[in-house]
Amino acid sequence: MKNLKIAIQKSGRLNEKSVLLLKNCGLDFENYKSSLITTVANFSLEILFLRDDDIPGYVEQGIADLGIVGENVIEETRSQVQYLQRLGFGRCTLKIALPKDSPVDRLEDLNGKSIATSYPNILQNFLNEYKIKADIQEISGSVEIAPGLGLSDAICDIVSTGGTLKSNGLKPFVDVASSEAILIAREGIEENPIICELLQRIQSVLRAKETKYVVLNVEKKNLDQITELLHGVKSPTVVPLAEEGWVAVHTVISEDDFWEKINKLKSAGAQGIVVMPIEKIIM
Repeated sequence: MKNLKIAIQKSGRLNEKSVLLLKNCGLDFENYKSSLITTVANFSLEILFLRDDDIPGYVEQGIADLGIVGENVIEETRSQVQYLQRLGFGRCTLKIALPKDSPVDRLEDLNGKSIATSYPNILQNFLNEYKIKADIQEISGSVEIAPGLGLSDAICDIVSTGGTLKSNGLKPFVDVASSEAILIAREGIEENPIICELLQRIQSVLRAKETKYVVLNVEKKNLDQITELLHGVKSPTVVPLAEEGWVAVHTVISEDDFWEKINKLKSAGAQGIVVMPIEKIIM
């Protein structure tokens, strides 16, 4: 069977986590630092290492069957691709930012202003939605310096922590769009059995990342209270302990859910609570 191709970012903020995700799916590949393409040794897949802006187009044209790329890039390039899975990393926000001394106070104050951005399509859609008529200055590279050079009154750019804005004398003004890494596919290929297998692996890794394996001890008389709190994937596993009247409860739950319930578990008599990471969960 012919190998499928998946395109991921060669360098940049999504590269490391994309590679880690594929490795955690059990894919064996090497030399990704120095190659533009590498073959997975134990799966019918080849990995292409590309500029992120090129990934949606490669997938749309069928040069690559799959891709991992930021949602902002997909929306900006207007590529016709299928969203298979949100991946939960590379989260950021596209924001309009202003110089700290800007007189702009309300959204409508942007009328007649110039905004520098590398995302003219996303920005134009946002402005159209709010009936704002502003001059979009499309530039690449360091958008943050545009107001300081007198090129624009504001910028619209990806913001993760806000540190770059602050260092350039800018302040966030309004959110335009949110983004995260997405697994995409070319249209009409989603039912390919190799893609289904890879998607299952990815989903099992993502589920495991969000959950923890919990073991605790409790007296049998308090077991109903504990099991009511810990629903798990299905229901908890209960194992008798050597000490009469005590059992160990094993379950898998959301990490966020666990921290919300830990005090309730202790109040219900849970002792010796052990929380462990999970590598994969197959449903």
